[in-house]
Amino acid sequence: MQLFIALKTGTDPEPLDDEVAQENQKEDKYSRESLDKQLNESLDKTVLTNKPNVAWDDVAGLAEAKMELQIAAEMPKKFPQLFRGKREPQRFILLYGPPGTGKGQLIKALASGVNSTLFTISSSDVQSKWVGESERLVRLVFERARKEKPSMIFIDEIEALCGIRDSNSSSEHDNRVKTEFLVQMDGVSQDNNGILFIAATNLPWILDPAIIRRFRKRIYIPLPDEEARKRLFEIHVGETCCDVSTEDYAEFARRTEGFSGSDISNVVQEALMEPMKKIFKAEYFCYVLSHGKRGLAPCQLGQQGAAALNWRDIPSYQLLEPAVAKEDFYNALAKAKPTVNKELLQDHCRWTEKYGKDGA
Repeated sequence: MQLFIALKTGTDPEPLDDEVAQENQKEDKYSRESLDKQLNESLDKTVLTNKPNVAWDDVAGLAEAKMELQIAAEMPKKFPQLFRGKREPQRFILLYGPPGTGKGQLIKALASGVNSTLFTISSSDVQSKWVGESERLVRLVFERARKEKPSMIFIDEIEALCGIRDSNSSSEHDNRVKTEFLVQMDGVSQDNNGILFIAATNLPWILDPAIIRRFRKRIYIPLPDEEARKRLFEIHVGETCCDVSTEDYAEFARRTEGFSGSDISNVVQEALMEPMKKIFKAEYFCYVLSHGKRGLAPCQLGQQGAAALNWRDIPSYQLLEPAVAKEDFYNALAKAKPTVNKELLQDHCRWTEKYGKDGA
């Protein structure tokens, strides 16, 4: 048998020797295997080897989202007899909502409680300038997940990979990546044991409709309500020395309507840094007893035991950790503003009415 190459110069086709063709096929196969090996090595970096130390109670609010995720990830393993016949476990879940609302925290809490291989992938992990490499990486992710069941795949910012197909804006490369996702998701649908695919997006309305249909469970992760905001303040303060009451936390929550979880985290961090600023600016220190501990703390000139010192003069073991006061929170709140605009919230509410369910 002979193969022929038609040259663009218009010359007659020339026979290509069978041995040369076979050698080229071997080289192509070796090249594909070599690339697959490299891509698999890059996938190793996406496997979560150390479980996050995040409990479900560390995620404020979102009771519905927590329930759906635990039913999808934990119940089929614990009670496999309940998921036979017509009752199938959820295999595709889309988490969507404004940025900073806790989508990543939900995944960390889920990963902490299940004994599964977790692949955590961002859109930048998949995107490649090399032709064919991105879709091959998508295929390898799902192949690895099938080999290492039970497993979970989490892809953040999926809209960057699976946006609406538009001949004016989408490249052939983008469409091939979307097609590979669809092929692999259909493959998971045929094998309903041991794989859970979760994706997150801030912009669900730009997803390709075919991708949206594959995610049968679409959960809206909204801004926290007042009770969840109160809990977020408590979570982010943690064990830090703090002179703040339950009533104070409730007041902070009332003053932060429209704030995301990320916004509240920033407020708390700003408040926790206020005592550091007092230490930095202090010109006098004295020994005090606070919360059962004795050490040096900033004071005013004329206060009993006041000594002219700055923070560099004090040994680390003698400095008393100053308690964070409620005034520190009010100072932080005075400078804080919510980062999620009303138009984005309205877009999410409209999309939820049409396609999703509220995760709160």
